[in-house]
Amino acid sequence: MIDLSLYLILAVAGLMALGMVTMAGLAGWRGWLALKQQELTVRGEPKTTMPSASARIEIADLKERLRKLEAIAAGVDL
Repeated sequence: MIDLSLYLILAVAGLMALGMVTMAGLAGWRGWLALKQQELTVRGEPKTTMPSASARIEIADLKERLRKLEAIAAGVDL
């Protein structure tokens, strides 16, 4: 009779230990997922907005001026 109760106690203790290890593992997994989610929200997505129309016109104007100055420097008559 003592052998049966000893096995029962060991089985229950083993199941409790397995449950504790499982719960600790799940808590760690949830923490890791929360960390990764926080990293993604902090980093965010890069903003890919188009420049305004006036900025594009100004850039095109500057490119045209640069092209003319390069032509003058090269001695090409426009």
